[in-house]
Order: sequence, then structure tokens, then C-alpha cells
Amino acid sequence: MTILEDARAAVDAGPLCDHCLGRLFADRSFGLSNAERGRSLRVTLALDADEPFEAGEDCWVCERETDRIDWWAEQAVTAARGYEFETYQVGTRVPPLLEENDALLREDLGMAEDAGEALKTEFNREVGKRIGQQTGAEVEFGRPDIQFTIDLATDEVDVQINSAFVYGRYRKLQRDIPQTKWPCNDCNGTGRWQGQPCEGCDGTGYRYDESVEQLTAPVVVDAMDGESGTFHGAGREDVDALMLDSGRPFVVEVESPRVRDVDTDELEADVNAFADGKAEVENLHLATYEMVERVKELDASKTYRMDVEFDAPVTDEDLQAALDELEGTTIEQETPQRVSHRRADLTRTRQVYEASGDLVDERHADLRIHGEGGLYVKELVSSDEGRTTPSLSGLLGVEAVVTALDVVDVEGEDEPFLTEEFVRE
Repeated sequence: MTILEDARAAVDAGPLCDHCLGRLFADRSFGLSNAERGRSLRVTLALDADEPFEAGEDCWVCERETDRIDWWAEQAVTAARGYEFETYQVGTRVPPLLEENDALLREDLGMAEDAGEALKTEFNREVGKRIGQQTGAEVEFGRPDIQFTIDLATDEVDVQINSAFVYGRYRKLQRDIPQTKWPCNDCNGTGRWQGQPCEGCDGTGYRYDESVEQLTAPVVVDAMDGESGTFHGAGREDVDALMLDSGRPFVVEVESPRVRDVDTDELEADVNAFADGKAEVENLHLATYEMVERVKELDASKTYRMDVEFDAPVTDEDLQAALDELEGTTIEQETPQRVSHRRADLTRTRQVYEASGDLVDERHADLRIHGEGGLYVKELVSSDEGRTTPSLSGLLGVEAVVTALDVVDVEGEDEPFLTEEFVRE
């Protein structure tokens, strides 16, 4: 059959609006809307048959839902009022009856089930087009700022506000501050034990009063006028360790932000003022949501500075020889005793890239270790009762212990954490 024969059969099957008639041929002649296709076909049929032109005033397929496309766009824009967004996506819930009508029309005409375009697809595009015209935002099929879902059965618009993300690097300048909130183990974070304030946390619900998360994330959430925030770090240092020099990569995820376009230089200054010298951040960037996975999953090497104490005198010659032997060596480490309660008992192999240091006196040294991510450097020094081999203690034949630990660098093994593809302009 020709396109005019199919169009005539469709019109003869029952009253159709221009949208539903045109949707049957949505894959023909680009640059036209389905309504324009339908009206053009209706005009051509009238001319071909020399009949009076009759507009499609009723429709058994969509029951005139297509008349409300403009209304749906206005409802969506109204529902998102108060939220900044640059990208969006539209989804449509079509009542089963209308979907069945759509299928029956094609079946009656002997057309393929997927001929033309589905009602849902047209609604997504046409409502989306009008939202863009009203707001200046652009359609994004990956992860948009806002997801609109219109429900033709209930006349409701659901608006999902997707998170915003800020990437940066933090330095932790005081010891005994965890990276994230640390719920009290005694009361499971409730602050109460047997009806009384928990002695383990003084009723706060947290083992530590502050964390890097608490010193940074609230400022970001406030700047973006979000509901809450989640702190994602590229690994974490021990509670008693400092994070210095280049800092550790992190992302603050802000849930339901009303503001997305923030000045990151001002934000950086505000965070640092709030942290009051206990922590500080730098190199803040608005980031894409993929940055969270990158921060968590990218293989990274770490550089540590350590104060080490020996239980017997050590010569500089012996120390340098031991460090030379460690450099470039593959280390075998059983899960350290200090973390065995929360990690599986495995034997891991990790590489020591660089090892250097100097004696402060015959029983103390200042060491610097650059190693593969996951290397337990405290155990690299102490041997953890032989669970790490080789170790500095084992090579020297002298017991050694780390008395102070600083992380000074966290860098991607093969590429930097921050690249242009993860920055949101």
C-alpha cells in the first residue's frame, strides 16, 4: 500500500487527531512534527478525493491527550520552579488503554507494531521541546539535572532533582579527626544506652566530635541550597594521620540542590574559613556525577611521611641499606591485626616505588614511602609480627614502630583524577 492508502485506511478506521495520524509515518520526511504530517496527509486525502476538508476534532487512539502537550510542559516548568537546571529529560507514563489503542490501530492497518512512533515517544519529545523553549535548558539522555515524569492517567508531574557534585582535594591538619562521621559502636549511633546518654560518645551518637566531612560538606550543601550532602573520598587516611601537601581527592554530592552554578573560588574560601585551620580544601570544581566513581575506583599511589622509633640503636648505613632493599620491592602482607576485625584475612601483594629517609638520632628516623594503593605502611615498618615481608624491622633486625604518620600525596597510577571530561562547565 502507498502512504496515502495507509492514511486513508487509518482515517476510515475511526476519528484520529493529526498527531496520531502523523505518528504512523513518523519515519517519513524529517523536519516535520507528527501533527504537521497528519494535517498534511488529511489535506492531501481531501484534495485527492475532491472532498471537503475535515479537521481531526476527535481521536479514539489518544482520546485527545495530544491537545494537552502545551499544558503538560507548563505543569512541568511550574513543578521545577525554584530549582536551577541546565539539562533535563522527560518521561511519560501512558495509560494501558491508550497503549492498547495505539497497538490496535497498527494491527487494523496491517502495519508493524513499531511502525512510526509510539505515543509515549512523541510526548517525551514534544513536551521536552517546549520545556527547553521556556527554560533555555537542554535535553540530556544520560544523567540530567532534572528528570520530569508526566502521568497521563493521574495528571501529575513527578520531578526528580538529581544531585550536584563538587570535586576538590582536602588536607587534614589535625590528628584524631576521621574523614567521615564515625557513629559510636557502643550505642550504634543513637546516643543512648539503656535509656541513658551513652558514655562512649557523651550522648552525641558519634565517636569523634568532628570529621573532614563535617568541616567541609555543610558549607557546600548550604551554598547549593541542597537538602543534604554525602562525602566521597579517594580512600581514607587513619584517624591519627594527617593529610598534607597535595591533599586527598574527594567529591561532595549535594542532594536536591536548588542552586548549581556556584563560584568555586568563593566556595573554597568559605569552606576553609568554616574548617578553621583543622582542614582545608583546594582546587574545587563543579563535576559530573561520574566523578564519584572515579574518585572511589581509580587506582592511586600514595606517598607517606613517617616518624619511626627503633627499640635499639640503628646506624645510618644500615638504615639506607634497608631502604634501598625495600625500594622497588613487591611486599607480601597479610591483613594487619589492627584491621582484622573489619577486613577479610587475605595475603596481598603491593609494590614499594620509593623509600627514603634519614636518622634523627640512633633510635629515631624520618621516612618517606611512595607505594601502590593499599600498601599498609605501618606494617611495612613494623612487620606486624612477621605478617608483612619484607619489612624495615625485619631487614634491620630491630623492632620498629611508626609513632606519627602523614599522607603527603595521593595520585592516580596512570592518569590524574581530574580531567576535562569530569568537569562540569
